[in-house]
Amino acid sequence: MGKIIAIANQKGGVGKTTTAMNLAASLAILEYKTLVIDADPQANTTSGLGHNPKEITNSIYECMVDGIEVKDIIISTEIENLDLVPSHIDLVGAEVEMINMDNREEKMKEVIQPIQDGYDFIVIDCSPSLGLITINALTAANSVIIPVQCEYFALEGLGKLLNTIKIIQTRLNPALEIEGILLTMYDVRLRLSNQVVDEVKIHFKNMVFETIIPRNVRLSEAPSFGMPAIAFDADGKGAIAYLNLAGEIAKKNGLQKVSN
Repeated sequence: MGKIIAIANQKGGVGKTTTAMNLAASLAILEYKTLVIDADPQANTTSGLGHNPKEITNSIYECMVDGIEVKDIIISTEIENLDLVPSHIDLVGAEVEMINMDNREEKMKEVIQPIQDGYDFIVIDCSPSLGLITINALTAANSVIIPVQCEYFALEGLGKLLNTIKIIQTRLNPALEIEGILLTMYDVRLRLSNQVVDEVKIHFKNMVFETIIPRNVRLSEAPSFGMPAIAFDADGKGAIAYLNLAGEIAKKNGLQKVSN
């Protein structure tokens, strides 16, 4: 059964979508059958993987609100082994429409279950909030990756997110684990970046991934061409970092492929 990993942080600008898109692509490059679910109304993962959100007729929104089967809306990407469940702006209204639904926190879990066996990994890009859609993602997930940028306010709001995760573990998803805290936007030249790395490692110890994602122009440019960094510039520092992260996650989950 595929492992479901949510990428979550209610703080914007931490590299959440960049991580979801590039981690999923890197897992696919490592020959793991991977699905990325764009659960953010901004639909940046959808456009970043080469699909125009304005041309999407059915998305994760229709699955959660209208009961459309997810297998009917999965679309392929340019990367072999990588599929996408797209998003569009209508997802903004989903939280209001779901308010009076029974088991409203479990709608995404119900959507994913029928196709979970078909993938090694399912990566969910959450919206930058702790609203009902993010709660749905965390209820459906086996684990969560928390991106934290190497900047001054790095730890701001992290306590609130960890508290939300604790509540979900208690009430909705006892099996939810923290896959790891991922340091992003690291600039080796800045003393501040190094201080943040040290501070996060002191606070969270072995919860922090060994892989650190550098601040990288090619990572920022790739989505505007509708592709992940590994397809845009495979030798770039950003692409290599996400490939290393994918390997670290595969190894941690006992899924590392043996080379011939």
